[in-house]
Formats: sequence, C-alpha cells, structure tokens
Amino acid sequence: MLERWGRLTYRRRWPVLAVALAAMIFAGVWGTGVFGAMTSADGFATPGSQSARAVEVAERALPRGEADVVVVYQDRAGRRVDDPAVRAAVTRAVSALPKERVASSLTFYSTGSPQFVSADRTSTYAVLRLAGRDTAQREDSYQAIKETLTRADGLTVQVGGTVPVTVAINERVSGDIARAELMSAPVLLVLLVVMFGGLVAASLPLLTGMVAILGSFTALHAVALVTDVSIFAVNVTTFLGMGLAIDYGLFLVARFREELRHADTVEDALAATMATAGRTVLVSGVTVAVSMGGLILFPQIFLKSMGYGGVATVLVDMVAALTVLPALLAVLGPRINALSVRRRAKAAAPAGPGGWHRIAQGVMRRPALYAVAATVVLLAVGAPFLRINWGGVDARVLPEGAESRVVTEVLEREFPRGATSPIDVVVDGRTDPAAFARRLRQVPGVTGATITGSAPGASRISLTHDGDPQSDAARELVRQVRDVPAPPGTEVHVGGTTAATVDQLASLGARLPWAALTVGLAIFTLLFLAFGSVVLPVKAIVANLLSLAAAFGAVVWIFQDGHLSGVLGFTATGAIAPAMPILMLLLLFGVSMDYEVFLLSRIREHHARSGDTTAAIAAGLQRTGGIITSAALLMVVVIGALATSGVAFIKLIGVGMAIAIVLDATIVRLVLVPAAMRLLGRAVWWAPGPLARLHRRYGIREREEARQREPAAIG
Repeated sequence: MLERWGRLTYRRRWPVLAVALAAMIFAGVWGTGVFGAMTSADGFATPGSQSARAVEVAERALPRGEADVVVVYQDRAGRRVDDPAVRAAVTRAVSALPKERVASSLTFYSTGSPQFVSADRTSTYAVLRLAGRDTAQREDSYQAIKETLTRADGLTVQVGGTVPVTVAINERVSGDIARAELMSAPVLLVLLVVMFGGLVAASLPLLTGMVAILGSFTALHAVALVTDVSIFAVNVTTFLGMGLAIDYGLFLVARFREELRHADTVEDALAATMATAGRTVLVSGVTVAVSMGGLILFPQIFLKSMGYGGVATVLVDMVAALTVLPALLAVLGPRINALSVRRRAKAAAPAGPGGWHRIAQGVMRRPALYAVAATVVLLAVGAPFLRINWGGVDARVLPEGAESRVVTEVLEREFPRGATSPIDVVVDGRTDPAAFARRLRQVPGVTGATITGSAPGASRISLTHDGDPQSDAARELVRQVRDVPAPPGTEVHVGGTTAATVDQLASLGARLPWAALTVGLAIFTLLFLAFGSVVLPVKAIVANLLSLAAAFGAVVWIFQDGHLSGVLGFTATGAIAPAMPILMLLLLFGVSMDYEVFLLSRIREHHARSGDTTAAIAAGLQRTGGIITSAALLMVVVIGALATSGVAFIKLIGVGMAIAIVLDATIVRLVLVPAAMRLLGRAVWWAPGPLARLHRRYGIREREEARQREPAAIG
C-alpha cells in the first residue's frame, strides 16, 4: 500500500505541495488563533470531586471566598500597622481600586482579625476578590488593576495570591518557551547539517516540523471551539511536534538517500522508501498517538488538553511526513545531496560491518550478562521513585525572587499559618454554622474555624492549621475533616488547596491503571500487527517501562530531593506534582516506541530475507544505531530546551524527558534490546497459530525484497 502511495506521490508531487502550501497559509492565519482560544483556568482541578463541588455550591449560594489577590503592605518608615498613618495609607490604597474590577476586599482595618497582622506588627495585607464569572475574566480584572495595586503613599507593596501566581506562571512559561525555541533552532540546524552532511537534506526535517506545528495549532484551535484546552498544551505540543517531525524526517531522508544509491529511478527510490521507512513512520505515528490518547482518559484539563494536543500533533506530524516530505523528495531527487558540506564518496562506497554491528555482536556474545547489567543499572537509577512524595503546584514553581512567590513566602513566614490557604468546609443546606464550626474546631490539627460566608441555604467555614498546605499532615487533616458527620439535612463538601490535591491524587490513582491498560493493549495490538509476534510487543513494553522507571527515579532524586537544584535553578519542595509523571509516562512511552519500531522494522526486514535472528539483530542495529542516536540527540535538544524554563514543573518535564530519551537510545535500544532478543532467539518471532493466521491476513506488511543493502548513512 505504502509503495503504491510513494509512486502516486511522486507522480502528483506538485499538486501535493500546492495543497500543503494552501493548508499552511490557512493554518498560519486561522490556526495561530489558538492562542486566544486557550484557557488558563486551574488545569489541575478534578471535575466532579468534593473540592470542585465545594466551589460550585459556594459560587451558587455564597459570596466568593477565594483570595484572588493578596496585597502585602509595610510602612517604609517602620511604623506598626496600628499607627493611624499606616491605617489611612492602606485604607486609601484599597479604596482607590476600581469597583468594577474588585468585587470585595478585606483588611485588618475592616475586620479587626489578627490574621491580617504579622508577628512583629509591621506588615499587614489585604485580600481582594476580583470581579468576573470565571478565571479568565478575573485575570482580565487583575491585569486592569495591576499597576494601581502598587500605588500606596509611604508603603512598600507586594502583590501575590492565586490569580497573580497563575498569571505569572503563564507569562513565564510563554516567555521561556519562546526563548527555548530561539535557542534550540540554530543548534538543531547545525546538528542536522553535521549529521546529513548537506544543507538541503538537513532542511527537510525542519520544514516538516514547521508544517506539523502549524497543523497542530489548527487542530487544537478546532478542539478549543468545543471544549476547554489548557494554554500549556500549545507549549508542550510545539516541542513534541518539532521533535517527532525531525525523527520522521530523519528516518525518511536517510532511507531515501540509501535507496537512491540502488534504485534505477527516483520514483523507485521513493516507492522503496515509503514501503520501508514510510511504514515505520505510519506504525510509529499511530503508536505514539495511541499513547498520547491515554491522557484524554483523565478528567483534569491539564492532562486532557495534553492528550488532545498530543494526538493532534502526532497525527499531523505523521501525515506531513507521509505526504509533504515524500513530495519534496520527489522534487529534489538526487539534489537531496546538494549543498554538501563534506565529501560523500566515502559514504557512498560499499561498507562492511561497522561500529554498531560490532557493538551488537559484542552484546550478543554475552547476552545474559549485558541484559542483567542493563536491567540492574536502570532499576538502580529508578530506585528513588519508590519513595516519591506527591504534592500540588503552588507559587514555589516560580523562580526565587518572583514577586507573587515572595508574597506567598512572606505570608507563610510572618503571618498566622493557613490564613490564605485554609481548608474550606461548605455546608449545602440550612444549619447553624456556628455550632458546626465549634465541632470542626475540635478536630486535632485545626487551629481555627471562621465562618466566611453564610446564606439561608449554605454556609462556608474556613479552617486554619499549622504546616505546609501540601504536606502529608495537611492532607490527612482534610481526610479527618471529611469524616466529621454532616449536620442533619445537609451535605458537606470540603475544599481548598489541600483538598484539591487530595482529590487529584485519588482521581489520578483511579484512572491511571485503566489508562495504562488501554494504552498497553492498543500498543500490543499495533506491534503485533506490525511484526506478527506476541513476544516482541511484551519485550518492547517491558523495556520501555524499565527506562521510564529510571527516568522517574532521576526526577525524584533531582526535583524532590533537591540534588542539582542550584545548577538547574529551582527550589525543591520535597514533593512532585502527580500530573507531571503521568504526562511524562505517556509522552515518553510513545517517543520510546518510536525508536523501538524503527529498530525492529529493520531487524524484521533482515530476518525476512535471511531467517537468521542473530545476524538480523546485528544488521538492523548497524543500519539504525546512528540514526536512533542522532534522533535521540535532536529530541534531547528540542525537549531538553524546556529545562531552561523558570517554572519548575516545565523544567521537570524537560529534564525528565531528556534523561529518559538518553537512557532509552543507549542502554535500552543499543544494549538491552539486542541482548534480550538474542536470549529469546527464534522465540522472539513466535505467535500462536490463530494469531499467526490473523497476522498473515490483516498484518501491516512491509516490503521484503531479498536484496542486500549497504548500511544506511545519515551523513
């Protein structure tokens, strides 16, 4: 099928390119509108959870209780907050805020509550609740008063709170992503030129990446018209799109250049390329898309959006690689080697067994030793994952010195703890809130219970406590509060920052096994249809899990324990946000399968001709080892650029994925896989009789001409 597609693309290359150009123009105009269609709402919240229900009931029946903005004031002359001059300055500053933007405000002077006064009585703060029906509108209100907030005669002003932290994270991520793209683009071009040895060949993967990114923007824009899509989806899928496009471009261009040395015509070379490397791209693309689709099974907007974006990006990457790139290759033909920066005579000469072949032979001489050693190394690196501590995302993901983070730290250090991040108990129904508050105050660990909202059919009680809101002790306190019986005839919903983390952990823990099972079965089926074996998919999944375990262990060691925090520029909080490893799991599972499919395709191709598994492994590694390591290096440059972000959880994704890709392309793909396949021998191709017949009838076939080829060269 793909061989015929290659010939059709060759004959219709100009119409294909014309359609692609029109699609790019449309994507550039309409697709880039995705940036205005994204949501910056709390993407980590769990819809339908008790904490979400608490917010819904409170918004329906009570005045909003969230501290959207917290403004900390301190007199420059060092006077205490009781001083009439300080009182007058704070009151004037708060009163000057536009009423159409600020729905309500609370201060020490309006409430008399000691929670608004620092321990040394030199600082106070105001809590602002912004106008707006949703997060986006409240962010607009904040942006409108941002400059006004800092105007206070004789006072030092610092602004923080939920909305400023969210805005700061979004702005920081957008700026960091743009900077990382500018940093990585020239590095990618230089590496591609070195790998391919020519400017024309090097430019094609980058061009495919540009097409893929614009296409993914268009797909995401369409999705955003019918459901919420997190703004972070655009940022991450941009890097994923470029990385996979370069991978696919690398596979196809390298194979096309190889086929040109043997084919009679450009059309024959393109047909052979599509029948082999094109098939690999097709299987890989569907596999990666299935893996990313597992994120859609989670209810959190952050993960679901990454799923939408990931599937759209991968499919657009795949389509671009199977249409636009072959059409460009058809137009270029032998000119693919134009603008060479080094001699190609050596690369074009017949080559004997090379370095990768010798590595494979060395591994397969002692397969048990190498398999055990590789497994031990991966498990040792992954061991820290066994003590992972889960936590939520807070202001500490921002760099030290960021104003909204500084405010959070000041509140925690100098004011009564828990005042701005309480456990909110929302009672749905008529009751005496004072009596219920007295009961809640008896829960061990609760330091205060204040009625912060009351209406005929609902009430809200805010509980303060000592300790970090994201600590294990705080989460246990939430569980204890939820165990307190509700007043007769009412429903009680416990919310707040800590409760949201508890609900997120429960939701992710419940969905993860089903997502893993669904993705695992789908990938098993795809690999079986591609290779006709039930052993190879199991081996591939186990090998990938080992590399992922090692990457997760490294992430815990770095980001939870704080090793390398000074070098990488982040603050270790002693916890990992649970959504991040899940995102990494499915992202990396798909990317690592990309390399697995490419390696196994060449091994299977040689085995179909020779029937010798050992020789096929060595030949397959010889032909793909350089390309896999090159693709991994380029992917590390693309994804690893995220490590330069000033936002800790984006940095975590970049560092974690870079580590995983390096481990997968070296220890797993070049050592563990050949050793395991050598140990399994002919059994690696085994399938039960009924399944073997099923594969013969419905399998994804590859081109199997018995013609020897010299090793593929990317340079």
